[in-house]
Amino acid sequence: MKSVPFLLTLTALALASFIASASDPSPLQDFCVAVDEPHKASVFVNGKFCKDPKLAKAEDFFFSGLNVPRDTHNPVGSNVTQVNVDLIPGLNTLGITLARIDYAPYGQNPPHTHPRGSEILVVAKGTLYVGFVSSNQDGNRLFTKVLKEGDVFVFPIGMIHFQFNPRHVPAVAFAGLSSQNAGTITIANSVFGSDPAINPDVLAKAFQVDKNVIDKLQKQFWFGNDN
Repeated sequence: MKSVPFLLTLTALALASFIASASDPSPLQDFCVAVDEPHKASVFVNGKFCKDPKLAKAEDFFFSGLNVPRDTHNPVGSNVTQVNVDLIPGLNTLGITLARIDYAPYGQNPPHTHPRGSEILVVAKGTLYVGFVSSNQDGNRLFTKVLKEGDVFVFPIGMIHFQFNPRHVPAVAFAGLSSQNAGTITIANSVFGSDPAINPDVLAKAFQVDKNVIDKLQKQFWFGNDN
């Protein structure tokens, strides 16, 4: 009879393992609103529809042009070229994306987050000061590093992160993301440039500044560096 508690424990662990492994698939878009009568609405899926595999061709898995420098003459001094499922249809369901980031001298990829993917970045040219901030539960710790050519840094999923070029010469980096559509939320753009605007009283309280400061920030143009 001594084996009964062991069997109960083993069964409980097996059930816990099953429950832990049972989960919904990760979303591949910002939202997917349910409809009671799908025949009356356009049909969307979590990702994209698949073509007949027999009709697939090499071009479905190909993109050319990441060797071309992008224009960084903009307010933030950077340009992000994402090679995702919209550019390479063959990426659908594969859970990966590639990006090239060009930085002007003293340019930056402003603080942002990817809600659906982690990021691994490698510096191909120049020097970058990079970092991310952990969650409130972890005390909002800042993790930073100065990267040189060939250096690699990882930004965990959902963490606010940034890259800054501290030199007077251009820099280039390539990044891989663990989603075919990782999404990008640029903090300043989202908070101060939302449409419609967030009530300035809310932001003044949140940032603990005078409402006039918020009014000024909400009136300015917030540039997006994603292409």
